[in-house]
Amino acid sequence: MNTSAFLHHLTAQPTYNGQIAHMEHIPPRDASYAELDQPLANELQDCLNEHRLLPLYTHQAEAVNKARQGRNVMVATSSASGKTLCYNIPVLEAVLTEKGSRALYLFPTKALAQDQLRGLHELFCPRLFQVEEFATFDGDTPQAERAEIRKKARIILTNPDMLHIGILPNHQSWSRLLRHLKYVVVDEAHIYRGVFGSHVAGVLRRLRRLCQLYGSNPRFICCSATIANPGEHAERLAGLPFEVVDNDGSPYGGKDFVFWNPPIIDEAKSVRRSANSEATNLFTELVSHKIRSLTFARSRRLTELIYAYSSRRLAEVNPPLAQQIKAYRAGYLPQERRQIEQELFTGQLLGVVATTALELGIDIGDLEATVLTGYPGSIASTWQQAGRSGRGKGESLSFLIGLDNPLDQYFMHHPDSFFQQSFENALVNPGNPYILRAHLLCAAWEMPLNEDDEKIFGSTLNQERAELERQGMLKERNRKWYLSPAIAYPAQSINIRSTSGENFALIDTSTDSLLETIEASVAFFQVHPGAIYLHQGESYLVTELDLANRTAYATPTTAAYYTQAKDITDLRIVKVARSKDCRQTKVYLGEVEVTTTVVGFRKKAQFTEEVIGEEPLNLPPQHFFTVALWFDLPTDAVTRLVKEELDFAGGLHAAEHAAIAILPLFALCDRNDIGGVSTPLHPDTGRAQIFIYDAHPGGVGIAEKGFDLIEELWQTTLKAITECPCLEGCPSCIQSPKCGNNNKPLDKKAAQILLEGLLGS
Repeated sequence: MNTSAFLHHLTAQPTYNGQIAHMEHIPPRDASYAELDQPLANELQDCLNEHRLLPLYTHQAEAVNKARQGRNVMVATSSASGKTLCYNIPVLEAVLTEKGSRALYLFPTKALAQDQLRGLHELFCPRLFQVEEFATFDGDTPQAERAEIRKKARIILTNPDMLHIGILPNHQSWSRLLRHLKYVVVDEAHIYRGVFGSHVAGVLRRLRRLCQLYGSNPRFICCSATIANPGEHAERLAGLPFEVVDNDGSPYGGKDFVFWNPPIIDEAKSVRRSANSEATNLFTELVSHKIRSLTFARSRRLTELIYAYSSRRLAEVNPPLAQQIKAYRAGYLPQERRQIEQELFTGQLLGVVATTALELGIDIGDLEATVLTGYPGSIASTWQQAGRSGRGKGESLSFLIGLDNPLDQYFMHHPDSFFQQSFENALVNPGNPYILRAHLLCAAWEMPLNEDDEKIFGSTLNQERAELERQGMLKERNRKWYLSPAIAYPAQSINIRSTSGENFALIDTSTDSLLETIEASVAFFQVHPGAIYLHQGESYLVTELDLANRTAYATPTTAAYYTQAKDITDLRIVKVARSKDCRQTKVYLGEVEVTTTVVGFRKKAQFTEEVIGEEPLNLPPQHFFTVALWFDLPTDAVTRLVKEELDFAGGLHAAEHAAIAILPLFALCDRNDIGGVSTPLHPDTGRAQIFIYDAHPGGVGIAEKGFDLIEELWQTTLKAITECPCLEGCPSCIQSPKCGNNNKPLDKKAAQILLEGLLGS
């Protein structure tokens, strides 16, 4: 495509009002190739040649060489760089040449596993392998086929959830796989971060433990999008040493990457035109020019809205084009998603509006443009989404539309912070006590714990095992620790995508059927009485919350509003772990107890965001222990606030909001993974404090990263506030969409003075 001509067309439109904040030209690059240390088996070499997969790029050859040498390998290269061959070649060679050898492939979603299975069948069956030698095993696998898969499949493609709940607890049935397991492949490894990643680390340690029982010692091959700490991340996931391969030798056609900032429509409040309207405009223009495009939206509801607006607009100007776009998101039936993927791959569709469900490596062919409605939360995810276009050697175009929040607007004003900054760190915490204890119970079910398990589970094993003994969940006998008879099949009750195994059931009263399960830690915020809950694009009104039975009841509604919970959060310091002097003040890291009480909710009109009502709630407080960073405020800055008669509490609150919004710039996390508390006088310290904490029990490493980079966090937060053109504070700088106090009090000028004081300026 001619990106310059299309951008010139956009800037000539009546709707253009200076939206292009920055354009980065990423130049094309040629492929670089390398040879293997030893030639491949002839039949595998011929098969790869036939499909034009040879010669190998430099990173592919390096990864295969290291895997053949018995190393654990982490491949961290760009989207569409051919990472699949980095693991398929050593695995298939082993399966071809070593009698009985097996491999296990882990993908974060069922759809990815199915897509990879199709690829294996198309490339290597029936020339090298029988169809039944490759199989997916997940929740959709029919019971009648499972025994045959365990018996015949040489490569099992599954997900961490099924490994956790279906394979490891039933390891006797999987003894053939575990005894002969040669390779474990962990694809899209950057997805395994935070709570989910910490759980996956526990699952992989349990897998290694059972492999030892059956006498195997598999090598691990991990593949990831580009992150700042690929080697450390892989080692934390698997608990083993890794060698990193990140010298990307794949060709690239070049890309124009445009930062597109919606124009301001209210100068005083710094209110911008809707990012969803901008996405609709860009998507319809691309499709109208027959440019094959993919537009990403942040939620299922917004995906449907942008699709509906785009379809309506195309139907007015060019009706046949309206039939060539579709929406794609989780919640659709699997066969419906497969059909959309196939239509996009074959070129029947010109465009799709999707959630992040299409961010991962499902093969949807060569697209020419991508539109990202809002910063996806990390630099790695942004490149993953943008990388869905330009997967061949042709030129491509990507747009990142800025939302009204501090991080999006920071990038709009400081594009170098995106294009020239190294990628974020992927954070996992396998030692999180809540997560580790859960996997120790699962491990004890699979095989009694013993003193050698410290080599696998780490130095905190004895402490957490003792705590489980104290709670009566483990019983010691002859230096082995057995699961209490009162606990049956612990994996069943442990959701590896949350820190709490406890869930609330949401029942649709119109059909008396289960709609969803909601994690206990967010249930009071999402399914309190009076809440509007969105499920697959439909609205439901929650009529009752039964705390004793952990069940919420909801009925379909056409209400034109949504609800936002109001809460009060208290925080007490349990233990200071570390402290350091920074500029004019002292910064601390430690364990805290957070108590949150949901006290009511607001009803807000859709689209206008107008508050149309508030109602109180009477719910019990929730307590959890986690990790936080906090810091004192410099006396000079506080004195200046008093002198200028500014709102001290409002300044603390505003600085806390902005810092929480900016922290994901440094840690691979979402704003919702972080909480905060600010107070002019904290009872534990007797001083004014700002706390930033991991919003997950036990913590997953976010607060530690903030503690390590605190001065950079202060500097970037100050820039975001200072450069926002609003007068008194807006969603682009100090307001938070999840503030339990309705964004009151806030004082933008006071926040600037406090941050300047922290930095000594």
